[in-house]
Amino acid sequence: MADDSVLFREGLVRLLEDAGHDVVAAVGDAVLLRSAVAEHEPDLAVVDVRMPPGGTDDGAVAAVELRSAWPGTGMLLLSQHVELRHCLPLLGRPGFGYLLKESVLHLDDFDRALRRVADGGVALDPVVVQALVSGQSAPSVVGLSVREREVLALVAEGLSNARIADQLRVSDRTVEAHMRAVFTKFGLPDDGDTNRRVLAVLAFLEANSRP
Repeated sequence: MADDSVLFREGLVRLLEDAGHDVVAAVGDAVLLRSAVAEHEPDLAVVDVRMPPGGTDDGAVAAVELRSAWPGTGMLLLSQHVELRHCLPLLGRPGFGYLLKESVLHLDDFDRALRRVADGGVALDPVVVQALVSGQSAPSVVGLSVREREVLALVAEGLSNARIADQLRVSDRTVEAHMRAVFTKFGLPDDGDTNRRVLAVLAFLEANSRP
């Protein structure tokens, strides 16, 4: 856990431990973050985007570097605002999350996001997804329809088919049909081994993060 705010850091550590997570280190700057990951090689690092020593995007920069050196460590970035510039290299890779700090208040959703990223999945704040899909490339991602992009954006937020169906006011079967269409357009056959939802989200994010 890396955050320069002592109150936020220690409070989050307590919440994580209460939820059954083993917090092996809690640090306040990007330099100590690098040392802690190198020492413990954790399943997951929860990193504030802005932290010392520079006070700008040091956390995001460190996360990119650490993920390259320790690809098995998931990276969950936290921020007050959407700041994607320095973490774009992580968007097209599994085991990555980007949440606004206010999401910590929703403890059950936050815990699910932590576990998903640690297991190699993706967890993105709805505001982050909206920032990604609002770009010019969004409408033409592999020929996806508007509804297919809406469904895939909600998958990127970590919603299940049932929750997506409820939010879009459609049936579960309709959501499943949209996802089958997405898998087909992305060329993701059901081989019984890979997680097609994660692969589809990664392809979606990679396409929408291109300049």
